[in-house]
Amino acid sequence: MAVVVPRNFRLLDELEKGQKGDCASGVSWGLEVADDITLTLWNGTIFGPPGTAFENRIYSLSVKCGPLYPDKPPEVKFHTQINLGCADARNGSVKPTWGVVGNWRREYTIESVLDQLRREMASSANRKLPQPPEGTMYT
Repeated sequence: MAVVVPRNFRLLDELEKGQKGDCASGVSWGLEVADDITLTLWNGTIFGPPGTAFENRIYSLSVKCGPLYPDKPPEVKFHTQINLGCADARNGSVKPTWGVVGNWRREYTIESVLDQLRREMASSANRKLPQPPEGTMYT
């Protein structure tokens, strides 16, 4: 029988990994507020993949891990404006039907979501999409 790790232990593990991250994978993450004992609100960063329209850009995101995480996916939203098929053009929210979010499994993590978003940027469908002016944020 598999051991089910409680939400907070799981998120503390993700926090530790995020704090030790070296950004070599092109993504980083951490708590929005350092003393958030609920471990609910997170910041994510994606460094645009080389050879794409996203190259040399840094994308800021918010990640909300609700009370049912990791059994339910987090809500993810870009703060930096982006033209990407899986993000709502009006507000930057990642579509709940997209990829790892739409096919969520308990073993997925904040890192898996950010990593898959970065891979989505490099996909043939998105890699050459024209992007909003650099540094433009959603309101």
